[in-house]
Formats: sequence, structure tokens, C-alpha cells
Amino acid sequence: MSTPAKNNTTTSPRRALIVIDVQNEYFTGNMLIEYPDPQVSLANIARAMDAATAAGIPVLQVQHSAPENSPIFARGSKTWELHPVVQSRPYDHKIEKSMASVFTGTDAAAWLKDNDIDTISVIGYMTHNCNASTIYEAAHNGYEVEVLSDATGSLPYSNAAGYASAEEIHRAYSVVFHSNFAAVTTTDNWLAAVQAGEAISKSNVLESHLAGRQHKVVSA
Repeated sequence: MSTPAKNNTTTSPRRALIVIDVQNEYFTGNMLIEYPDPQVSLANIARAMDAATAAGIPVLQVQHSAPENSPIFARGSKTWELHPVVQSRPYDHKIEKSMASVFTGTDAAAWLKDNDIDTISVIGYMTHNCNASTIYEAAHNGYEVEVLSDATGSLPYSNAAGYASAEEIHRAYSVVFHSNFAAVTTTDNWLAAVQAGEAISKSNVLESHLAGRQHKVVSA
């Protein structure tokens, strides 16, 4: 379903909620989200979408598509469909993408500009792939970015470069995001910031590095 955008352009920050690839593939397909608990992230995705709608924050719904013979995200398949938690909720605009970033080959940038958005709030999957690509591109193009860490998620990888658990991937990417590219926060904190009309701050590279050095010393 689609509803008209209702963003209040007099309020700063001027947010849009970007709901990335919350599709059945991650729950019943070949790409199963493991961390955080997908039932927890789904519940928080629902809370964020409901709060955005109530606050007049435009919601951009994103669906990843691959060719019909693909083992994942095959267009038209059951696992390609949006999860019912997202499918049942209102949105203001929807895009279909074939690359990781929501900006590549879509009208996402034009839609954000038309709605006078300066801050994007990212939820959905996966932390390290489509979310990361979107976050980096948005930051490089002058947007403030927020990431709801408990409304996103990762899965484990193993290849010639080594092994990383879903938790390791999610945690490491979250730390890197917050060091420079995006304010990483919880759904509860984001809801409070939305209600107060306040921005959420991030760290910077130097502060993050110095704190990391201190953490290493204390842990030794």
C-alpha cells in the first residue's frame, strides 16, 4: 500500500526511514539472518515503521531483485517477496534494486531531494552489504545517516579470506559506521529522538581510534 509523504520540512532533522530488503529470503530462504536475533530485529523494524508513519516521516520501502533463475532473491519467488511485517505497513515510496546501494539504478536520490530530506534512518538487511553500501554513498553525498543497530542484521561468512560470525560482522561494521559515516543507535533511542525532534550524534575517526587504543590497554 502507498500513502502520501507527510514530512514536516520545518523540523530538523528532516528524516526519511529507509527500509532495506526486509524479504522472506532472510527468514525462509538461503540467506538466514543470525545476529541480532531476526525476530528481535523484525519487531524493531515494525516499531520504527509505525513510529515514522505516526510522526509524518516518509518511509522508503526497498526490495532487492535478481533474475528468476537466481538461487537468491529470484524475482517473483516466495522468498523474493517482502516479509509480511513490512508488506502490511504503509510506505510513501517503493523502489526495486539489483545492486547493493539503494541509490544505484533507482530514483531514491530524486525522491529524497523532492521530500527535502537531510537525514536517512536505515533499517533492514544486511548490515554489511546493502546497508553498508547505502550508508557510505549517503554519507558521501552529504546526508546525515542513522542506523538502528537492533533493527538490522547480519549472517556468517566463510571464504578464502577467513571466517567471521554474524555477530562479529554486525559489531565490526556498526563500530566503523559510528566512527565516521553514521550515528549507530538502538530503536528505543531513535524513537526518543524522533519524538523530541533531535539529531543523533556519531563519533569521529580520531576519537574512535583513541578510545580503541585505551580499550586495548585496559583489556590487556
